[in-house]
Amino acid sequence: MTAPDSFPVLLSLRVAAVALAVVAPIGIAVAWFQARRDYRGRTLVDAAVLLPLVLPPSVIGYFLVLLCGRRGPIGAWLLEWFDIRLIFTPAAAVIASAVVALPMLVKTAQPAIESVPADLEAVGRSLGLGPAAVFFRVTLPAAWRGVVAGLVLGFARAIGEFGATLMFAGNIPNRTNTMPLEIFAAYQAGDDDRALAYVVMLVGISCVVVMLATRLNPREVSA
Repeated sequence: MTAPDSFPVLLSLRVAAVALAVVAPIGIAVAWFQARRDYRGRTLVDAAVLLPLVLPPSVIGYFLVLLCGRRGPIGAWLLEWFDIRLIFTPAAAVIASAVVALPMLVKTAQPAIESVPADLEAVGRSLGLGPAAVFFRVTLPAAWRGVVAGLVLGFARAIGEFGATLMFAGNIPNRTNTMPLEIFAAYQAGDDDRALAYVVMLVGISCVVVMLATRLNPREVSA
């Protein structure tokens, strides 16, 4: 079996890591808000979070092009004021991976946060802790297994992202060619050995992630 080129491997790991760093605070905040707040429109927020899971990745990529392409409202603003072009760059791959990883993080972390007894948080507040201190010193330590499982699954989803990345970042050799894109390119070129090498790597990573997420399955927290 042909040894895989190191660039797509390192790029995929880097893109997934940066995407996770970007999406982690957002996803954990959304998970906490959905778990602890009852408000009008909560169902719509849930639906918006889940949307990247049910939409075809190519549709997500198309929307990202519309928003962040050179003629999109965000892309045109960044280009005009900061001379930053997102489309067809590694940053575009990070954004695409972050968008598809967010639902995995939120929907795994939210049940873990919901399982933390409200009495524990009430005790923290009674001791004079503010909202942020209650979260970091009470809620997060009690729900850490589910939060970490969400981060792990989000990383796996980010490293395996294909459709949105192809639409928004393109498949540019030595620039945006992540492992999933390399598999597609190798298959199209008839290079089965090269495609198989990347497939084996991604399957191995996925197996490790699934086993780790299973071991981190949130346990019931007793008051």
